[in-house]
Amino acid sequence: MAGSTPASATVDPLAAAAPPVAVPVAARPRASVSPWAEAWRRFKRHRLAVLGLVVLVLMILLVAFGPLVWRVQINDIDFSARLKTPTATHPFGTDDLGQDIFARVLYGGRISLAVGLSAMLMAMVVGVTIGAVAGISRGAVDAALMWLTDLFLSLPLLPLLLVLTYLFRDALKGAFGPEVGVFMLIVVVIGAFGWMPVARLVRAQFFSLREKEFVEAARALGASVPRQVVRHILPNSLGPVIVAGTINVAAAIIAESTLSFLGLGFPPDIPTWGRILSDAKEYLDIAPHWAIFPGTAIFLAVLCINFVGDGLRDALDPRRVL
Repeated sequence: MAGSTPASATVDPLAAAAPPVAVPVAARPRASVSPWAEAWRRFKRHRLAVLGLVVLVLMILLVAFGPLVWRVQINDIDFSARLKTPTATHPFGTDDLGQDIFARVLYGGRISLAVGLSAMLMAMVVGVTIGAVAGISRGAVDAALMWLTDLFLSLPLLPLLLVLTYLFRDALKGAFGPEVGVFMLIVVVIGAFGWMPVARLVRAQFFSLREKEFVEAARALGASVPRQVVRHILPNSLGPVIVAGTINVAAAIIAESTLSFLGLGFPPDIPTWGRILSDAKEYLDIAPHWAIFPGTAIFLAVLCINFVGDGLRDALDPRRVL
């Protein structure tokens, strides 16, 4: 209108009259997400990994708390119920002495899973330590440690497990008891031959990360070598290490089951999954259920752990877009 004056000399009347422009949802800035939350989001995209995690947690809860609900003793003998097929009274059937296979599988699951986790922790500690020292060092230290790693990798695993178990089993049983002594022996033997892949993986991660800009910045600010390792390099290399740890758990469960199946694991009165399979091999034609249920337990545990490892590999890989 002629003679009118804008409310402000700096405001464009056309711009002030224009309707506000809606910003698309996709264009809006996303709230910051923690690395663990992002890893969990990626892990949930892997359906087999989620299924494996659920089944594995259920198995752990079952073997941990199942004996508290299922009060049948593992050594209760009932000759009138020898080699019975699964019933409501004996969900997994009975063995040649009338012992409840379900109770023995639950008890054996505790031992097998405990051996797998303990051996994995030992292999991870040794492998991460050797790999970190080799990765941050140069020259003779790195060469000597990798020579030691290659030496252990070249050794045949199963024959050495059998020989070491045979040589030291009686001494440890006499010192710590039949169950604790054999448990310590199997964990140490399996862990002592499971650290090499972890060490090589950590060494390769250190070679890549120690030349990154954030490590060079920490070095320029005067950070010592141990601080560079603990605060900057090692936390950024834990993704592949965690994946390797899940593989070590599955390998340890298989190794323990193999030793028990061959009669060099725990004593016969301590039922592990491998020992139950060893006892059932003579009755496969008349009582296949005796071997099916512990064999299925080993199969499910190893399969679920491998699925979880695949999911963790995809979730912790920053180069993978999910």
